[in-house]
Amino acid sequence: MTAAAPVAGERRRRPPWRRALGPLLSVALVVAVFAWFLPQFTSLSDVWATVAGMTAVEVVVLLLVATWNLATYQFVMVATMPGLTLRQATVSSLTTTAVSNTVVGGAALALGLTYGMNSSWGFSRSRTSVSLLVSGLWNNFVKLGTPVLALALLAFTAPPTAGRLAAGLAGVAGLAAAVVVLGLLLRSRESAARIGTVAGRAVSALLRIVHRPPVQGWERATSRFRDRTALLLHARWHWITLATLVSHLSLFLVLLLALRFAGVSGSEVGWTEVLAVFAFARLLTAVPFTPGGLGVVELALITGLSAAGGARASVAAAVLVYRALTYVLPIPLGLATYVFWRRNRSWRRTPNSAPRTELVPETA
Repeated sequence: MTAAAPVAGERRRRPPWRRALGPLLSVALVVAVFAWFLPQFTSLSDVWATVAGMTAVEVVVLLLVATWNLATYQFVMVATMPGLTLRQATVSSLTTTAVSNTVVGGAALALGLTYGMNSSWGFSRSRTSVSLLVSGLWNNFVKLGTPVLALALLAFTAPPTAGRLAAGLAGVAGLAAAVVVLGLLLRSRESAARIGTVAGRAVSALLRIVHRPPVQGWERATSRFRDRTALLLHARWHWITLATLVSHLSLFLVLLLALRFAGVSGSEVGWTEVLAVFAFARLLTAVPFTPGGLGVVELALITGLSAAGGARASVAAAVLVYRALTYVLPIPLGLATYVFWRRNRSWRRTPNSAPRTELVPETA
């Protein structure tokens, strides 16, 4: 008796070991950093003594700055999403951040959750897409531009090293590519349609591999998408830019204060050097090796700041405090906001029924 032939068009499933490979590698990397590298790099008892030596005033200041840093995430969302309230932005940003920080591939899950939450509040998919695109581009502009700024500032105090030059050049290249894509998208409806056509063909080719039908209508969708994006940027580009800069600078401030309170003085590691290491570590998070860059960010910051002149135990203590406030703290807060979103019905609207503004003139 012969086995039945597979049904045409049936999606082939990846072997279980391939699906588990990514999460296992992420876990292995995190374990290697915290269980092997950190104890080899410095004394964990000295690290704990440094953390315990922080005064009550320093701890309160760090908590206040960390809270402010979490609040700045909402400013970008409100600026890029007409009609979204600050409370809704808080629930959305904390929940999706918690997902991104705890699940391998959490960025994709957080993206879907953003669409789901916004839809439950009556916002159309197109309004959410414009917000995600603009906020993502502006975040990448700052993330890619920060190494260039840090390199320029360091040039006034010390000759740039090969690593700094590489980070700066990577930032310039990435920033230039992002600006070019945005410029082509906003140039005209025709150029936006061409981008949609090319993207649609590329996606259709990938779908053909897994026996899925091709996508259609991307050139029309991209043209409409371009119109909304241009309208939003024309009215709010300055507020979006300011909110994005404040968000990134607030994150940097948490790290800088943690270093100073852990005993790493400005004479050991100046703020421009801290900015350079911070910028390089942020670039590494562009590739999601682990959820929220866990292990990768700590490794980059500890080695980079120690190489810049900071004492190993003090640097490690500062980085761990910084990550506790910016990576760990959003997780329980995000769990609470997720429960609130699931149970709260007073904000619910039918999809695509949110109030219109002059920046959202048409129904998607």
